[in-house]
Amino acid sequence: MTKPRANRIRLDRSDLTRKAVVAAFAKLNPKEMLHNPVMFVVEVGAVLTTALLFDPRATGGSSLPVFLQIVIWLWFTLLFANFAEALAEGRGKARADSFRSLQEDTVAHRAKSGRADLEAPCEDVPSRALRKGDLVVVSAGELLPCDGEIVAGVASIDESAVTGESAPVVRESGGDRSGVTAGTRVLSDRILVQVTTDPGESFLDRMIALVEGAKRQKAPNEVALNILLVGLTIIFLLVVATLEPFAIYSGTQVSVIYLVALLVCLIPTTIGGLLSAIGIAGMDRLVSHNLIAKSGRAVEAAGDVDVLMLDKTGTITFGNRMAVDFVAAPGVPTKDLAEVAYLTSLEDQTPEGKSVVDLAGHQFGLTPPGGDLGTYHPFSAQTRLSGLDRAGQELRKGAGDAILRYCGLDAIPMPLRAAVEAIADAGGTPLLVARDRQLLGAIHLKDVIKPGMRERFALLRRMGIRTVMITGDNPRTAAAIAAESGVDDFLAEATPEQKLEFIRREQAQGKLVAMCGDGSNDAPALAQANVGLAMHDGTMAARDAANMVDLDSDPTKLIEVAMIGKQLLISRGALTTFSIANDVAKYFAIIPALFVQIFPGLEVLNVMRLATPQSAILSAVIFNALIIVALIPLALRGVQYVPSSAAALLRRNLLLYGVGGLIVPFVGIKLIDLLITHIGLVR
Repeated sequence: MTKPRANRIRLDRSDLTRKAVVAAFAKLNPKEMLHNPVMFVVEVGAVLTTALLFDPRATGGSSLPVFLQIVIWLWFTLLFANFAEALAEGRGKARADSFRSLQEDTVAHRAKSGRADLEAPCEDVPSRALRKGDLVVVSAGELLPCDGEIVAGVASIDESAVTGESAPVVRESGGDRSGVTAGTRVLSDRILVQVTTDPGESFLDRMIALVEGAKRQKAPNEVALNILLVGLTIIFLLVVATLEPFAIYSGTQVSVIYLVALLVCLIPTTIGGLLSAIGIAGMDRLVSHNLIAKSGRAVEAAGDVDVLMLDKTGTITFGNRMAVDFVAAPGVPTKDLAEVAYLTSLEDQTPEGKSVVDLAGHQFGLTPPGGDLGTYHPFSAQTRLSGLDRAGQELRKGAGDAILRYCGLDAIPMPLRAAVEAIADAGGTPLLVARDRQLLGAIHLKDVIKPGMRERFALLRRMGIRTVMITGDNPRTAAAIAAESGVDDFLAEATPEQKLEFIRREQAQGKLVAMCGDGSNDAPALAQANVGLAMHDGTMAARDAANMVDLDSDPTKLIEVAMIGKQLLISRGALTTFSIANDVAKYFAIIPALFVQIFPGLEVLNVMRLATPQSAILSAVIFNALIIVALIPLALRGVQYVPSSAAALLRRNLLLYGVGGLIVPFVGIKLIDLLITHIGLVR
């Protein structure tokens, strides 16, 4: 459902990799590492072991080569983790740079008088000098210097630099389509814009800050997982710290370098090194869909959504009723009805009128008559009908009660009345047609459901998400559309107050609610929803109230948002499971190697039959570093999400990443042991 975008950013992978390598070294700064407590412990261990290399009492002659390799791989562990985070941040910064390029300082024509007058005298000032409340005049061919609201005029605007859509859009004063964005270009006419943001607060500024991975806010689940990882690190730190006195009491001595290697292998370095990259990559996946999330909290909430509220018009349906059938009155040939409907619609430029012309032309091969068409009477809110006076005949079409008054009838004759009621019961709109005050029949106008919507709603149902259609239609029409599209529930004749009340009622039951909107009247509900998706071409009030903005202005993106959120949660859970399961093999590698001399019976735990205690420890440290590299693509791409129940997802992850996390390190450590023994890295 996502529309093609002209400005999809192409990331230079080689350039990103080079920058990430440099950033990985820069992130070794202890101030940077403190943000990741698990990896900070690894850095302290790497610094400590590096210092001990220069102490002969700590290394001894024959063990120095092994100690040196352990220290090198400890630093590699740090660098690989930093590289993963830097690579994820680099992708976000590359996208941010593309937005930043739109922020060139432009000359603004600021109205001197401060009056909302397109002809007011102006002064030229740099765009950075504009302040909220200023009025600027923008003419055809000029870039908009600020975010604002059009207060006078109408113009065609090219927003492709922001949204990627090549088709220009019309913006005009008043209504819900008056908002404009800095960096977009006016293609025609002249407008007066009131500045709505101060420098540094524009929509582009906010987008740049949001897509820069380093500036993202951590979501609650990520904070909780960080606390768990820190807790595990402290526990293992205490355990390892007691091993040295325990060894001394047992009459032997264990090198501090070996103890640091044990600590690094036991603490959750894999998920600790990849956790930030997973979160940043989740934000980047949203950006790749032309979605901007204001925080990681919004992305995470999308993964836990229980209820999805969708507007009917433009989301579930195409947004305009289309003619699908002609229903003639008794004794009236259907072709006569179609001809009158066709003639009265030739000058009707509404989507409904055009669909009547298309239907009549397709069914009966009708074509526009030559010569003078006649006198056209456009639709008006007062008459609620339109028509044509041609060749002495009055041809009319319009709402049921308006045509009945025109024909002097109190009710629609049977059996046409039954057919009209059937149209209404099916969720359609009957449009009556008359000639010379004689009722000819009805046109069946129908909300056309977008292709594939029923399948998408079934997919959401499998994800455990309940869909609710919001519409201003009457309950009978709403029920028919809901049944045809496959939504779970509907809210008919919805007002802003009813939307807000519905969301609060669902939240009071412990459910998370997502909704989309674009108008000022949607702002309260967007602010109340756990996930509020605003359309970029909507009002400023809607964009400010929501915690996500869709640059494509495609309301069906809510479905993608939910899937991306679930993918983020599953990726984090899967890699956490894999990381913790990994530690089991490291126990079997390092614990026997450290204490087999004291307790020969521990040899039975050497199930991998590693060559020597030194090779066992070194193999575990090398595997611990390399597994981070191996998992970077998965962390950035995310674990594939297959819509299913929570129990099925848990079962799949435990089998794939739990059992896999147990088996892979046994195989990996054994292969590394064979390799380093074969090439003589360990004696």
